[in-house]
Amino acid sequence: MADSQAALFGPDPVILPQGGPLYLQLKRWIEDAVARGAIKPGDALPSERDLASKVDVSRVTVRKAVQYLVQDGVLVQRHGSGTFVAPQPNRVEQSLGQLTSFAEDMARRGLPLRSVLLDRGLYSPSPEETMALGLSPGDRVARISRLRISGDSPLAIERASLSASVLPDPAQVVDSLYAELDRTGNRPVRAIQRIRAANLNEADAKLLEISAGAAALHIERVGYLGSGRVVEFTRSVYRGDTYDFVAELRVGEGAHK
Repeated sequence: MADSQAALFGPDPVILPQGGPLYLQLKRWIEDAVARGAIKPGDALPSERDLASKVDVSRVTVRKAVQYLVQDGVLVQRHGSGTFVAPQPNRVEQSLGQLTSFAEDMARRGLPLRSVLLDRGLYSPSPEETMALGLSPGDRVARISRLRISGDSPLAIERASLSASVLPDPAQVVDSLYAELDRTGNRPVRAIQRIRAANLNEADAKLLEISAGAAALHIERVGYLGSGRVVEFTRSVYRGDTYDFVAELRVGEGAHK
């Protein structure tokens, strides 16, 4: 018996975590086995029939639990081979208290970074871009969309929009957008950032190499110059299994008075 199957098929009876439908209880049990290292990345999951017999649930329940785990990126299915524990990418932390670029975040951590250019050019602005950037009729917008990769793991998709008056030649951006804006004196000094949980659509999931519907972080950033002018409107999609945003919280002044 393989090590992963021995870990799940030990002599003790399986006790599923209580609460919710059976398939969710089984899902949490397998997630816990992965989290504690009982089954490791690359290990094969027991067959659907064997797992159903061991846990004393139907094969339909097993199939549904596995489908959700594949969708969440915990498991991967290989046609003709079976179901395996997915590789677990290293997590990256970003502080919410600092205005930095993705390239700067990765460099500070000593992590390798490369980008795949998805789009770069000058366009007529969308209504959303017009409002966010405060553009006038006839203005053009510079767009730069990139897939951000560290090692072999795609981490994020960044779609930045700026007024063409700020970035007249998007081709000047090679690695870091902020480096180019810094060079021209147009780097934002503050920003408002909104983060929301969402499920990946099929196109973005394919770029990030995870299942459609998997959890992701959608981040919208509006960056401002010191004068108060909006200079950047960026919408990004981060893999939920690789990125953590960290904020330091302090008690407000006068809270103890």
